[in-house]
Amino acid sequence: MTNFSSITSEWAARFSSLIGDKPSDKAVALAESVELLTPIEMAEADRQTIAAGTPGIALMEKAGIAVADAVRRIVPAGSQVVVLAGPGNNGGDGIVAAQNLADSGYLVTVGLLGNRHALRGDAARAAEGWMGPLDSLTPAILEGADVIVDALFGAGLSHPVEGVAAETIMAANESGVPIVAVDLPSGVDGGTGEVLGTAVKARETVTFFRRKPGHLLQPGRCHAGRVTVVDIGIDASTLEAIAPRTFYNIPDLWLGSFPRLDVNAHKYKRGHTVVVSGPMTRTGAARLAARGALRIGSGVVTVASPRDALLVHASHLTAIMLLPMDGSVDLVDILADDRRNAVVLGPALGVGEMSAALVEAALGMMPAVVLDADALTSFSENPDRLFEAIRGREAPTVITPHEGEFARVFPDLAEVTSKLARARAAAERSGAIVVLKGPDTVVADPEGRASVTDVAPPFLATAGSGDVLAGFIGGLLAQHMAPFEAASAAVWLHGAAAAAGGPGLISEDLPELLPAVMADYIQLEAAPERDTK
Repeated sequence: MTNFSSITSEWAARFSSLIGDKPSDKAVALAESVELLTPIEMAEADRQTIAAGTPGIALMEKAGIAVADAVRRIVPAGSQVVVLAGPGNNGGDGIVAAQNLADSGYLVTVGLLGNRHALRGDAARAAEGWMGPLDSLTPAILEGADVIVDALFGAGLSHPVEGVAAETIMAANESGVPIVAVDLPSGVDGGTGEVLGTAVKARETVTFFRRKPGHLLQPGRCHAGRVTVVDIGIDASTLEAIAPRTFYNIPDLWLGSFPRLDVNAHKYKRGHTVVVSGPMTRTGAARLAARGALRIGSGVVTVASPRDALLVHASHLTAIMLLPMDGSVDLVDILADDRRNAVVLGPALGVGEMSAALVEAALGMMPAVVLDADALTSFSENPDRLFEAIRGREAPTVITPHEGEFARVFPDLAEVTSKLARARAAAERSGAIVVLKGPDTVVADPEGRASVTDVAPPFLATAGSGDVLAGFIGGLLAQHMAPFEAASAAVWLHGAAAAAGGPGLISEDLPELLPAVMADYIQLEAAPERDTK
């Protein structure tokens, strides 16, 4: 088995506290934080900091130095740097970077969008400190560049990029020259990741204080490249008033509630997950989910199987138990045992009234419920029937649609551009935790919290991987992990296991790769009590 921590140095860098060999003492890269700030929230953090006595130009100077440091990591002194500067504070950050680089021996050209005399506030002060000319922005300014600094527009861009700015961005992308973006690649919406007309494709993005959703949500994630988060002097206390509701799905988000074992643990104390199987010709998906639940720590896992499929399952299962079930009455009997405290339905269950009845039976019982695939599609003609059953229960419910399934159950929401907004609206409407899957999977709860992941590699695009994810979630719910955190943890571990597997991954590999991933990141055993007498 390949050790996860040896797969890619990217993950080591992502969780390191310093990035680069000699970070500036004026702008230091931060260890990753879980909060994601929308452009409005980031503007409020700036406002609070300035109101508390830190001049805006001081923040800009630190931001510009951090951008210059990023350029120094890419090309040596003497290289030609072209800075594309916009008319706002993002452009001011770029102009500060330009002067800092010029002072250390780089050949720097600045192309300004608009008129120098139109600059205001801190951007105007930055321009006063620039000792070179401010040329007009045109694609021709890129000629001879060894590296490009994109400081045209920050995360707050709200309209499509047009005119000479769009032409210059397209020329920069086509040049093949490495691009360092300031805050967010110009043309990417900081709140949604949407490309507004056209957008810079950066090798690296330097952002400030906290990541923005647009760094993680597609297609923004593919435009941002490597993202470095830099401390420019904004105190974390500003987050108290902002109270962000969107989070970066990394282990720090959910480690505090991850199940720990104690010396007195037994299998039923670790929870019992039931996975409902489809008919004889479609049994593999249920076994994938069951194996996922078992590997992630559920003490007992049972497959509830139609009688005609019992022999098929029995020939494959060892540690996983097996019970006959030929309909909703049998499922109610199985779930009446209160030790069976989580149930997964949907993987290859079949679409139709029989599956809908099984879902309603499960939702009418006490266990936590995970609904995937066919369990959702069976309600496509009457989604409100499903939502009423979910909202009427106290135990947690998690639904795990991909975009196609989402459109069947939430047809009106499928047209909403923002993936975050789609997932949040679906969670509020349904009363469930929504796991809207994809390379930028969003987990949202009915109260408006949401997490976004960027750990999922393309290897996860393989049959059965979603079934394993449903099992991971069910197994964590069986261990009484809080549902939002359980879903977020399962999504992250699912992606990390896939990254550990690499090319050639198939869904059967994911549960087997999971133990090494958890060993790298999670202390699973509770500290023993010691006699101090």
